[in-house]
Amino acid sequence: MTVQGENTNQVSQILNLRAKTKALIRDYFLQHQVIEVDTPLLAKYSVTDPYMSQLEANNLQGKSHGFLQTSPEYSMKKLLCHGAGDIYQFDKAFRADESGEHHRTEFTMLEWYRIGWDDQQLMDEVHRIIQLCVGSIERIDISYRDAFIRYLAIDPFTIDERELAEFATKLLGELPGNMLFDNYLTLLFSTKVESQFEANKVTFVYDFPASQAALAKIVETEYGLIGKRFEAYAGGLELANGFDELTEPDTQLKRFQEENDTRRQLGYPQVEIDRQLIRAMERGLPACAGVALGFDRLLMLKWGVNDISRVLPLENLP
Repeated sequence: MTVQGENTNQVSQILNLRAKTKALIRDYFLQHQVIEVDTPLLAKYSVTDPYMSQLEANNLQGKSHGFLQTSPEYSMKKLLCHGAGDIYQFDKAFRADESGEHHRTEFTMLEWYRIGWDDQQLMDEVHRIIQLCVGSIERIDISYRDAFIRYLAIDPFTIDERELAEFATKLLGELPGNMLFDNYLTLLFSTKVESQFEANKVTFVYDFPASQAALAKIVETEYGLIGKRFEAYAGGLELANGFDELTEPDTQLKRFQEENDTRRQLGYPQVEIDRQLIRAMERGLPACAGVALGFDRLLMLKWGVNDISRVLPLENLP
């Protein structure tokens, strides 16, 4: 067979993989009365999250037409505030400055919301959907705090910033001078914790520090404030990020403002807050849990490959 023929066959396999997996998920949600929706890729507002880079859309004259969305979250929450009920969508998402074996600037996201659920119930459903797509796979649950204690022998809730900076520098080498407390934790987590999660198993990390869960409910524990947030990993590959969603508009607005304050400290540009979302939440966001799952990464797990290009059809053309 010619190289061109091999590539053509590969593209066909990828197209079938993507279509059949989407059909499985759509059938699951149909059976569970979760409605498929679609929301704009281009919108006036973007996220204030200081660790997420947005893409702005401009015409040839330089006039801005808004932002390509980093996720459909804000739009879907606006629908929830107007009585949409349980909803999901397959969506293209865009994040600047992301590339590599596991990243693309443009990627496919599966996001859904369950009314009246908490983060633990949604973790169970994420596991069910992963197994629906890839087959039986063992699950491990560990709190964010216990992951640090187990793999790095530090407690992220009691260590102070000076000790954390010294620890991170000793482990990772010289670091930028504008690092904040959560920067150190996030860098340590991504480089030294995620890589130790067991291969061929799904690890759910839950109960993140409140400072890392701007869209989640906050709960007080004996060791500090936690955000009801979780992430799912296959080995060291992040698959999903979910929340027991914050529903109070005043608190949400304050957190957006705090994220812009963090942007200012880091020397990043300010982002206009999505006041439409706040107004929708004032109407009433029902108690719910929501999650974003990387569809391309799910396919990587299904096929047992470690490079996202292997599941993207246009990257396999001759």
